Parts: sequence; C-alpha cells; structure tokens
Amino acid sequence: MFCGAAAAAVIRHRGGQPRGGREPGVEGVTHYKAGDPVILYVNKVGPYHNPQETYHYYQLPVCCPEKIRHKSLSLGEVLDGDRMAESLYEIRFRENVEKRVLCHMQLSSAQVEQLRQAIEELYYFEFVVDDLPIRGFVGYMEESGFLPHSHKIGLWTHLDFHLEFHGDRIIFANVSVRDVKPHSLDGLRPDEFLGLTHTYSVRWSETSVERRSDRRRGDDGGFFPRTLEIHWLSIINSMVLVFLLVGFVAVILMRVLRNDLARYNLDEETTSAGSGDDFDQSDNGWKIIHTDVFRFPPYRGLLCAVLGVGAQFLALGTGIIVMALLGMFNVHRHGAINSAAILLYALTCCISGYVSSHFYRQIGGERWVWNIILTTSLFSVPFFLTWSVVNSVHWANGSTQALPATTILLLLTVWLLVGFPLTVIGGIFGKNNASPFDAPCRTKNIAREIPPQPWYKSTLVHMTVGGFLPFSAISVELYYIFATVWGREQYTLYGILFFVFAILLSVGACISIALTYFQLSGEDYRWWWRSVLSVGSTGLFIFLYSVFYYARRSNMSGTVQTVEFFGYSLLTGYVFFLMLGTISFLSSLKFIRYIYVNLKMD
Repeated sequence: MFCGAAAAAVIRHRGGQPRGGREPGVEGVTHYKAGDPVILYVNKVGPYHNPQETYHYYQLPVCCPEKIRHKSLSLGEVLDGDRMAESLYEIRFRENVEKRVLCHMQLSSAQVEQLRQAIEELYYFEFVVDDLPIRGFVGYMEESGFLPHSHKIGLWTHLDFHLEFHGDRIIFANVSVRDVKPHSLDGLRPDEFLGLTHTYSVRWSETSVERRSDRRRGDDGGFFPRTLEIHWLSIINSMVLVFLLVGFVAVILMRVLRNDLARYNLDEETTSAGSGDDFDQSDNGWKIIHTDVFRFPPYRGLLCAVLGVGAQFLALGTGIIVMALLGMFNVHRHGAINSAAILLYALTCCISGYVSSHFYRQIGGERWVWNIILTTSLFSVPFFLTWSVVNSVHWANGSTQALPATTILLLLTVWLLVGFPLTVIGGIFGKNNASPFDAPCRTKNIAREIPPQPWYKSTLVHMTVGGFLPFSAISVELYYIFATVWGREQYTLYGILFFVFAILLSVGACISIALTYFQLSGEDYRWWWRSVLSVGSTGLFIFLYSVFYYARRSNMSGTVQTVEFFGYSLLTGYVFFLMLGTISFLSSLKFIRYIYVNLKMD
C-alpha cells in the first residue's frame, strides 16, 4: 500500500493517541515479559547530508497500515522534526523472526522514480524501538567505471533487526542489510508496474551490559560519527590568547593609566596654584574630555534595549550550559535542549525588561513604555520573521520540520502569557528601582569638538580588531558546535564548552577596555555605541564563518537546508552581537568610571 498522501496530511496535524510505552527521550525503564509486543515506530526520512531536511517516512511508497496511528510527542521532539507512527513490523520480546513477509506492493513508474530520487540523494530512515533510534539507508547506489559508465540503483526490501536485552529490558537496537541483496530499480518501462515483497528478520541476544549509557558504541550503532573527543590544541590556543589579553590590560594598560593619573594630578596641582584658567587649555588626552565622556548617546532607548536583551541571552546561555553540566539533557537527542531553551527564554524575559528599563531611566529616558515594547521586540520580531520564512519553505516542501498549527499556538501562548508579561514586570521593577546616573564628572551643556582621528582609530578598524580576537579564541570550538548543530556529530563536552564560553566573555571584556582607552586618548568621547559595536562585531565574524562552513566544511545542499542554515545562522550572529555587545559596554563603563573617579577634579 502506498500511503504518501495520508502521511503528507498528518504532517500538518499531529494526532493519534499514545499506544503503549513512554514518550521518546524520557529517561525511564520499560520492562517486558517473554512474548510481550514491542512496538516499532517509523519516524522520518531525509538526505544524509541535510540534517534539517526531514520528511515523514510514510511519504515514500513503503509498507504502511490502512490507518496511521501517531504517537504523542513532547514539544522538543516536535521541534526536532519527529513524527512517529506505528508500523507493520510485529516484534515480540525475545522471539526471533526469520524472513517474515511485511507486505506485497505494486509500484507505478512514478513511485519507482520517487524511490530512485530518494536513494540518489542518500535518504536514510529513522525508526524508534523502546526509545532507541535505529537508522539505515533506504537503498543502494553504485557508480562504477568511466568508460563505460554504470549507474545502479537498488532498494533494500529486507531488513535485519538486531536487539540486545538484559533481563527484562532492551539495551540496544540496530538494523542491518549486510547479507541482503538490493532489489534493482533500473530498466523499468513507463507503463510497467514493479512488484515488491518487503520482508524482515528479528534476532535477539542477551548482553551483560545493564544500562544503555554503559555501552561504548552509540545508540545508532555507528551510523553517525562518534562523540567528539576533547581538542586540547583549541583549548590551549584560547587560554594563551586570554592570558595575553588579560596581561596586556592588567600590566601595560594599567601602567599607562598610572602614569597618566600621576601626570594629570601633578599638572592640576601646579596649575591650580598659579592660574584660575580652565586646565583644559593646557592638557590633552582622555582627561581633557572629562566634561563630555558621560554625555548620553543618541538612540538611548535602542541602546538600553540592546543591553537588556543581551543580558537575557547571557543568562540563557549560561543556564543551558549549566543544565547540561548537571546532566539534565539526553546527549543523543536534542529535543530536551530545545524545550529547555524555549522555557528559559520565556522565564528570562524579566531580565531583559529589568536591565533595559533600569538603565533607560538612569540615563534620563522618559518614554519607558516605548522602551519596553522595543526591548521585547528586539529579538522576537527578527526571530518571528526568520522563522516564518524557514517554516514556510519547510511547509511548501512537506518537511516534518514545519511546525504543526497546535505547536505554533502553544509557542505563541507561552510568549504572550509568560514572556511578554515578565518583560513588562521586569521593566516596572527596573524603572522603580533606578537611581540617578552616578557620573564622576559633570557634563557641560555644549559638547566639545572632536579632533580628526587617524584611520586606525576609526569605528571600522575597532570593529575588525574587536570582533576578530574573540572569534579567534572560539574558532576551533565553533567548528565542533557547527558539526553538532548542522551535522551528525554528538557534542558531550559541556565542561569544555562552559570554559570556552567564559574565555569568550573574558576576551571580549579585555579588548573592549583596551579599545575604549585608545579611543578616549584621542579625545573622542563617543564611546557608548562604539563599545557595543567593537566587540559585538564578533557576531558578523561568526556569520562569515558559517558561510565558509557551508561552502567548504559541509555537503549540505538544496533549498530547504540552505534557507534554514543561513536564516538561523543570521539569528545566531545577531544573538552573539547582543551578548558580546552587552559585555563590551558594561566593561567599558566600569573602566571609564574607574579612571575618572581616581582623577582629581575641581
């Protein structure tokens, strides 16, 4: 039976009632007795090199029941593209099966062509047995010879299931076609039908391994690459860069500041006794702009919104990594991380509202309601627009990555009932608790003229330097993260990730302080936005790296995968801009307060 049309319909509406077992991804134990039925769920298919391009298994002309029954899924699994449905495979605990017939099929030439195209694009399928994913390729393709050239396509019509058990629990599941000959799909005439008989075998074996996590091989039996190893060269490179930058700021920069402070204070003592003129007339450097350095910048509402959302993502990123360190996620499935990220984003909205409104009131902002709206829209609006484009492409191509209407309504409800109200509540608390901006120096009414600046102190140069150094500290680790998110690797080095995340923030803070000092030394007091842009430009470097990764380090292709990759890569770079721009600004503000507090003023 061909059930592609029925499967296409259920992609847009997830229905069905749970039929035994527990929800996938939930850590638990299922106990069986000999002869108990073990349900095998079919899940999804898709090109091996396009992890985010997945379709329902029953969209292919394969064996399927007359009535498709879907399993209830968690939010994280729906976001991960899972669409599990009961299969025709009959498996019973500890009962071997030898070449049992699954179904007989008569395929038209159009259906055969659909299978041929799937096999040529290296489609693989994913089944689930007792929460254990098992994967295999749909068919076999062989390219041989140059003269003459041969191109052979074959379909696997027999699957060997191998399951291992310990006592009354299933420990391991795998599927194999090692001793199977593929059924050729070549040479079919347009008006001819192809008759197929699908069969399967089940072999049970006992293992001494008591828990699934104790196995040395992955749940997929090696179908995907193994878990990443610790890459010490990247860590050592990042540590050396951090030590150099911290040493530069702590030793060289502070020594220069000490000399500046001693000279400025000595000049002030000698000139104040002999003359009543303004000391600005005989001074230069960062002291001369003390009456302008705390002059509030333009677009202060947008600046505060950037700081608020950046602080939120700093808390969100730290929370996700800490939760992973505590072992709260199943490292072989990403559904739990997706669910946790959505929940944490909604809960941390109060941080963005508080930080934005608090600082906005401190620097004299009056339109705090508009500031709250801007804060809550700064990320949610770009995310919604990007998601709308990506989801529409998935929906048009029938991919399971297109979210069902019920899931969209659920996410929208979470934002409306949790995220947005918490932003408003945090904004109210931030506004009420804000004290006047504590500036060490008084600001004059008339702004001082800024002298011409050399090219190496321009905004573009500062953005290039301030973005490249933090990026270089995480560039190697970034490859492994991309290989996990956009590839087939499994990332489990959360301790290393936390360490690299701390390195990134440290490098950003140090380079921000150095660049701000050089800017002020040139009598340029427009540091507010410059500090955000200088280190925040790391997000641009990350996006440029994503372009390089797509072109040189991956085999991804096609409209569906390309649109999702570049859409979410843009959002990723934007998030890093917000996070590192916030760290950069706060570090520069702390540094400027420090140097002007220690400077003697009239």
